[in-house]
Amino acid sequence: MLKSLSVENYALIEKTNVEWNQGFSVITGETGSGKSILLGALGLVQGQRADSKALKDEEKKCVVEAEFDISAYTLSSFFEENDIDYDDNCIIRREIAPNGKSRAFVNDTPVALTLLKELTAKLIDIHSQHETLLLNEASFQLQVLDALSETSDPLTAYRTLFKEYSKKKRELKELIALNDERNANRDYLEFQLRQLQEAKFSENEQTDLEEEVNALSHTTELKEALSKSMWLLSEKEENICSALKEATNAIASIEGFSESYSEVKERLNSCLIELKDITREVEMKLSDVNVDPQRLEQANERLDLIYTLEKKHHVDNLADLLNLQADFEKQLSEMENAQEATEAIEKEIALLKDKLTKLAKQISEKRQKAKPKLEQSIAEILRGLGMPNAKLEVCVEPLPELDGNGGDAVKFLFSANKNASLQPISSVASGGELSRVMLALKSILCQSEELPTIILDEIDTGVSGEVADKMGDLMQKMGEQMQVISITHLPQIAAQGATHYKVYKEDNELTTLSHIKQLNETERVTEIAQMLSGSALSEAAIQNAKELLKR
Repeated sequence: MLKSLSVENYALIEKTNVEWNQGFSVITGETGSGKSILLGALGLVQGQRADSKALKDEEKKCVVEAEFDISAYTLSSFFEENDIDYDDNCIIRREIAPNGKSRAFVNDTPVALTLLKELTAKLIDIHSQHETLLLNEASFQLQVLDALSETSDPLTAYRTLFKEYSKKKRELKELIALNDERNANRDYLEFQLRQLQEAKFSENEQTDLEEEVNALSHTTELKEALSKSMWLLSEKEENICSALKEATNAIASIEGFSESYSEVKERLNSCLIELKDITREVEMKLSDVNVDPQRLEQANERLDLIYTLEKKHHVDNLADLLNLQADFEKQLSEMENAQEATEAIEKEIALLKDKLTKLAKQISEKRQKAKPKLEQSIAEILRGLGMPNAKLEVCVEPLPELDGNGGDAVKFLFSANKNASLQPISSVASGGELSRVMLALKSILCQSEELPTIILDEIDTGVSGEVADKMGDLMQKMGEQMQVISITHLPQIAAQGATHYKVYKEDNELTTLSHIKQLNETERVTEIAQMLSGSALSEAAIQNAKELLKR
């Protein structure tokens, strides 16, 4: 419930703070006294658009703060999910700076307006002629019927399943789209892969080929260099090996004179052994060097193929080309398995749909069962509100496709006059009739579910006398279940409020200010008497006001 509302520097309000009570409260005041300003301030709390033009003093910021008791609304999980500190007393503040910038806070935590709107929708319902248009919305009509249908448990189960069902349908749609896209490129992928597979590249082939081509392209230089090395090492008359051998023998002849000579001889001998080994290797390499134009042509052709495919696929080396081949193979393999994956999801969807269809049938049966009760309750309430011939018929029909609300389409057909044909409520009900129907529906809803604080903005427009009494009775009964605040011009309704507030304007030397205050019993008598007779109070009006307040 709304516990307090503080408004500072908004429109004609300089500064005011209002404490609100439980049950049924009324707000009265002359036309133009500032009742709409009060609703505007509450609208800011609800996250409505802020305008710096609404600031009374354009040099100061506007602050609207509302305190709610939310202990009955089980909202702790909402606060936790949105990282806001929870308290049974929730304080919502909206600030509008002179430059028009707006900030919103919940329990001193800055929040976005979208989150503010989501939260306050659970806390307060400002019902105006505009809000009556909700009656035309199928979702609201369905909400009313479900409130009387005891569909809460099956609907919760249904919506959980429907969420999974919708998720699987999205997955299937995405998979089909992906498969279609892949299949469109299937021939291209198969061609590219076939070209790479037929090449039968090995991991180090490019490096090996480049070395081989380099060798085959320089056989003359290789032979000359190797032959010269062989000649110098072992074939020349005074070759290196023979000279080194002679040097070794010479040192060997004197090694007995000193151990150091022996060491030199051993070192020379090691060099001789190494040199002989080198000579044999040079000889082998020389024998391996063959002029083979055919092999050179083959190796160049193979390298040309590698370079061509690397350029075609925009890669730098053979390793990247082999990775690309593996990727093509993976994509084609996934295409082969796509049909199985599609069939698996389709089976899951079919199972979920079967469960949803069974739940939808249960929900629909409960709705059909609740229809007569809703139709009868509405007719009885409307008779008391001066519409003796009003009739509401609830049509429940299955939708061609399952939706998130149980697979039913609900439509309210209405007639306000005797023997008149039933038509969709939006096309036949006047504004005053819609207001009374909406009030009747709200009164039914408040008996079946926890509704937020409701503010009724002149919902009694166009009625008087006994009908006004009945509307007041209805609001009073609603006040036993929830907090109801009614802005009214009718004394019959004003007299039934447990708490009475008055909005009024006052002029000072500089400006006009709007105020709101809670009336005591004496002030209530005066206010209601003025509503009965105007500014000229008569004794009869005062007595009449007292009688109204005794009811």
